[in-house]
Amino acid sequence: MNNISVFLVVKNEAHNIERVLESVKDFDDIVVVDSDSTDNTIELAARYTDKLYNHEWQGMAVQKEYAKSLCKHDWVLNLDADEELTSELKQQIVDLVKTDNDIAGADIPIQEFFMGLPSHSAARMNSHIRLFRQSKAKYGSERFHESAVVTGEITPLTGRINHYGETSIEVKVAKTNTYSSGKALDKFELGKHSSLIKLVIIFPLMFVKSYFIRRNFLNGRRGFIGSMVNAFYAFLKEAKLYELEVKRSKK
Repeated sequence: MNNISVFLVVKNEAHNIERVLESVKDFDDIVVVDSDSTDNTIELAARYTDKLYNHEWQGMAVQKEYAKSLCKHDWVLNLDADEELTSELKQQIVDLVKTDNDIAGADIPIQEFFMGLPSHSAARMNSHIRLFRQSKAKYGSERFHESAVVTGEITPLTGRINHYGETSIEVKVAKTNTYSSGKALDKFELGKHSSLIKLVIIFPLMFVKSYFIRRNFLNGRRGFIGSMVNAFYAFLKEAKLYELEVKRSKK
């Protein structure tokens, strides 16, 4: 597929990389930026593209900005190694890009798989701007949960990206710990301060949001477990921000 570049930032993703690249193999420009993988991620990726680069890890947003800069087309699609482009979304992307329009990007729903099963069809999905014109977009400096800031009109698409990253409770909790540390440090470096009130209320509020408002109760016990971990992630961000402030005060 011409006029669209796909870019991925990866590290030690041999268990995922073939699935995502298989889903985009008919795109003519695929960029893979690795960060010193110790498995055979790069060897597997080489079956699909010769645009393979290594870039020292500097945070997810910085890595993605670098990968974006290596794309040859203005329209770019970002995927993670543990994701997959669905055929429905692929067709919507092709139709959007070939149309003469002033749209700068597209908001795409993410179908989450937790413990090997997809979320209930009536549960509310997250969505992210993953397709955009690189000339109108730029990443910041976030360590995790980064988003491209796109200037211009954003259109919603209904086709989905499948996300298989949370294969088990152990994996989800490990990501929660890692990501909360990165987000707390991001906030600390921006001069944000911890709040006792937020520390007290953030867990129950985020549980209600995840379990009831986003309708994770439809996923049964998986939904309850996932919502508890999601709420704990929000709590950990605040707790770790406070911890950073305590460490600074002792210097």
